[in-house]
Amino acid sequence: MPSDGGKTWTYKLRSGLKYQDGTAITSKDVKYAVERSNFARDVLSLGPNYFQQFLVGGDKYKGPYKDKSAKGLKSIETPDDTTIVFKLNRAFQEFDYLVAAPQTAPVPQSKDKGIDYVKSIVSSGSYKFQSYDDGKQAVLVRNENWDPKTDPLRKQYPEKIVVNLKVNAETIDKDVQAGDAIDLGGTGVQAATQAQVVNSAEKKANTDNTYGGRLVYMAINTKVKPFDKLECRKAVQYAIDKVSVQTAEGGPIRGDIASTVLPPDIPGYEKSDVYATSGNKGDAAKAKEQLKACGKSSIKTNISARSDRPQEIDAATAIINSLKKVGIDASLKQYPSGKYFTDYAGVPKFTEKQNLGLIMMQWGADWPSGYGFLQQVLNGSAIGSSGNVNLSQFDNKDVNSLLGKAIGTEDKTARDALYTEIDKKTMDEAVLVPLTYFKVLLYRPTTYTNLVSTAAFSGQYDYLNIGSTKK
Repeated sequence: MPSDGGKTWTYKLRSGLKYQDGTAITSKDVKYAVERSNFARDVLSLGPNYFQQFLVGGDKYKGPYKDKSAKGLKSIETPDDTTIVFKLNRAFQEFDYLVAAPQTAPVPQSKDKGIDYVKSIVSSGSYKFQSYDDGKQAVLVRNENWDPKTDPLRKQYPEKIVVNLKVNAETIDKDVQAGDAIDLGGTGVQAATQAQVVNSAEKKANTDNTYGGRLVYMAINTKVKPFDKLECRKAVQYAIDKVSVQTAEGGPIRGDIASTVLPPDIPGYEKSDVYATSGNKGDAAKAKEQLKACGKSSIKTNISARSDRPQEIDAATAIINSLKKVGIDASLKQYPSGKYFTDYAGVPKFTEKQNLGLIMMQWGADWPSGYGFLQQVLNGSAIGSSGNVNLSQFDNKDVNSLLGKAIGTEDKTARDALYTEIDKKTMDEAVLVPLTYFKVLLYRPTTYTNLVSTAAFSGQYDYLNIGSTKK
């Protein structure tokens, strides 16, 4: 419940909540979960840091691993075991979305092992870990101390759920079509499988092809010269043949050609194309004109892509071919997706040292609003030393200010109009190249039930209540 104009938010835990060992879940466990997930970036570098940005004193709090006091962050209050109060430094009208995020999942401080907690997570939900083999497999079984009376959303359908990790994309496609698995990552079928699926009426009937609130784009790193200059960034915008990129990604079925930061299914989207070219195939003359205005006749840089995402590599290759035609020589650098943000593309010092001027990226909204989409990739305050997703290192005073104004605006229509303005200002600065509005093509095995593709999960299936016809 909000008060103080959206600066104070109070929540009540349902009664009877328990961990897998039968101990009671308290508001202090939720408080601790927020503290460790947002304020221990030197230990837990992945994930957004919204709480750190918006809680009073969040800019000074060092996190629970360094803070030895019993009180923790003072702006999160727990007056009793079922009440938690968040004190914000400014109004945040979409705070309910933030509190619903995984970062508030309760963690008992006595069981926390820092980065190794993932190996022995204490469950508070309908399933618990039977085993976890780091980077290979997680096995979930029903949590006998979970009470359905405390949770109107979840069910316990399968007795066991086996999650295999780091599986080859082609193997995933094979297993999914055989009815032995579902695609948990939600990236969709690969190019070879896509051709088989769409050309078979029977198989195509078992597909879901929807927008997922996601944008495929290429960030232009403003801290890598000469892309600190607007004209050099504009040269890249005009040079790219987006049709060739779309084709490399799998064609229109995998996404419509993009020209804005916000996808069509996110509030605040407004059709616009600042760098329009004939047939979306690029304009070499305009690109060279911008290069000249930038004081360059040629540029040598690097472009990064994830080594285990074939379509992203193909898209980057198409971009390289487009850029070469106007005198921009970009060399492809591949990094594993598991460490793409923690060790490579998401580490500003690394990108600057390795001359990564161009960075392939796909982004989905943290929640279905303009702020949920824009904040982490455009706000200068979100730039981190590791795990960074503002890959352009874009720190624009006007955009930062508009983001703050938008999230404090109570009227939704006015708030969405501000998101539109942010989109336009960002495109004027040319800090990222929108490539396609991502559409996921998922194959739905007949052996699984309750699979619903939803934009709230970036077009992925809602895995909350998966069912199976298998015994």
